[in-house]
Amino acid sequence: MSEKGTIRRFNSLNSAPSSQIQPHSQTQKHLEKFLKLIANELNEETSALEFRWKNWTKKQLKEAGITLFGLRGRKNGLFFGEHILSFSEEKGVKLPFHQFSHGDMVVISRSQPWKEKVHEGIVLDRNSKRIRIVVSEAPNDIRKGNWRLDRSANRVAHDRMKDALLRFHSSEGDQGTTLRELLLNQVHDLPYSAKQSPEITKSKSLHKTKLKHTLNKSQQSVIDEAKSERLNLIQGPPGTGKTYTAVRLLHELTSKNSTQILATAESNVAVDNLLQGLLELGINAIRIGKPVKVRENLRKATLDHNINNHPLNEELEIIQDENRAIQAQLLKLRGKEKGLAHKDIHRNQKEIKNIERRITEEILGNAEVICCTNIGAGHHILGERKFPIVLIDEATQASEPSALVPITRGCRQLFLVGDHKQLPPTVLSKEANGLEVSLFERLIDSNLEPKLLNTQYRMHPVIREFPSMRFYENKLLDGEGLENRDTPAGFIWPDWDAPVAFVPVTGHETQDEFGKSRSNIDEAALTMSVLDSLLAAGDLSPEDVGIISPYTAQIRLLKSLAEESKNPEVYAGVEMQSVDGFQGREKEVIIMSTVRSNPTGELGFLKDARRLNVAITRAKRGLIIIGNPVTLSHDHNWKGMLDWIEERNLMAWHMVHT
Repeated sequence: MSEKGTIRRFNSLNSAPSSQIQPHSQTQKHLEKFLKLIANELNEETSALEFRWKNWTKKQLKEAGITLFGLRGRKNGLFFGEHILSFSEEKGVKLPFHQFSHGDMVVISRSQPWKEKVHEGIVLDRNSKRIRIVVSEAPNDIRKGNWRLDRSANRVAHDRMKDALLRFHSSEGDQGTTLRELLLNQVHDLPYSAKQSPEITKSKSLHKTKLKHTLNKSQQSVIDEAKSERLNLIQGPPGTGKTYTAVRLLHELTSKNSTQILATAESNVAVDNLLQGLLELGINAIRIGKPVKVRENLRKATLDHNINNHPLNEELEIIQDENRAIQAQLLKLRGKEKGLAHKDIHRNQKEIKNIERRITEEILGNAEVICCTNIGAGHHILGERKFPIVLIDEATQASEPSALVPITRGCRQLFLVGDHKQLPPTVLSKEANGLEVSLFERLIDSNLEPKLLNTQYRMHPVIREFPSMRFYENKLLDGEGLENRDTPAGFIWPDWDAPVAFVPVTGHETQDEFGKSRSNIDEAALTMSVLDSLLAAGDLSPEDVGIISPYTAQIRLLKSLAEESKNPEVYAGVEMQSVDGFQGREKEVIIMSTVRSNPTGELGFLKDARRLNVAITRAKRGLIIIGNPVTLSHDHNWKGMLDWIEERNLMAWHMVHT
């Protein structure tokens, strides 16, 4: 339970004593810069949270989907020793629109979280009528009165990034990384230095991977080069199998190397993808972090599950039962007997901690690969454990301080896997300018060439054509059979052999009352019409279609249109999500609503080329874009896309008159 009152602030530049920090001006600037940036970012998050709590109306909070009011609560069992709380509306009615999803951190309060003592928890799951939260401590009066749920700020991430920055720049001990000068580009020739062999003493001789037949030429080439170099950037454009390649690289390293490996990613979803791939290859991988944030079918690989099922647990339970029995008798004891009882309890507690430590050390020590989020690598459960080999997936979505958390656990060989042509790290604060450049991208800017995975298996060749030309220097190749995919029925494609269409519409964009997002009812109506036609043809199931938009207000509008329709159950399986939320995902058909429609050509963050790249590379068989071509053409990347559409005769003018 957190303290009563406002969210804590902090001194952003509290740092280690100056004697522990390298005096070199560049390293000092790096340290000071990022300590300030991560402080600004957390202050922005907490300030925005408090501002909304204190100033927004209930209506605004509800419509934004960031608060649920008037919920009834009850206990719903245990989850790895923690309490599950279930919240629902009275009389079992459907919950209103909200943006809470699995793994989100939430604040549980009565009505005013900025004034009350609150409980913090993590979303376990949700359905249309209830949401379940896992908490370490449950309110005693959970069944009494109404409850409120709000999104929570994440101070843990800030604290661990700060610790990592201090370790990275510390001149004492060996907690940081031998790659510091390399990562700060304080070497004469960065590309040459990066190619040098890692200094890993327990390494066995490396040779060809046994999984070679499962890899294409570029994947195999990347693995063969990367495994012997100490600093690697592996670029995986959409559909090229970057996580697949990362998993097979880890298999190669575990097969030929006795050193334990740390594999991380920025999001829990990406860590789960790594973990699943490793387990499928028979690698002993252990997942660090709260099981509530882990995909259900992978929870047996969590540290918590393995601890709970360890043979020494029986001995542990006997001692715990003995302690409970002694404590139950304490009130009846007097004098010497009471003193001896306290001594027994203390001795048992020491033995319990000793057994728990032995169990944890055994499980972690036997693992070939430890998997966790970047921030999770700072968990105290890992103690002073060192990892000479570190692989970070989603590296281009991680801020530099976030990436340093796993790196500063003794990294001597580093693999950064990502794609700097897709979306960068998410940054909330305008005062945190600099966090949006990942370590991966900064190293590219320092002339370190990434190793490119060049064969994609997702998109029909025509869908692949423009992004390859615009963002990847025409280097993307197509895997076998992609050109033979059937064009989806239910839509009149301008060219049946080229399943891409731009539907021109002069709609009306509106700004939401929070001034943060935009919607376009004309585009939303047309989007639903296109969706209806695709589903009616029977070629696609609802689960095959994804609807994306750069703006969350448009997604809210589309979801409300679906829910208010005559047959809302028809749309139940259709995923509607922001472009940013869809990175790393794919669907058979993608319908994109661009929203912006104004005479001045104002596009906001729609101008980001990386957002365009992500949006148009999610589709496997068909891509339909709905928007105002006049407005969009004010941006050179969108103009390039529209010019390509015109050259290919893929403009769906016929849809304007239907």
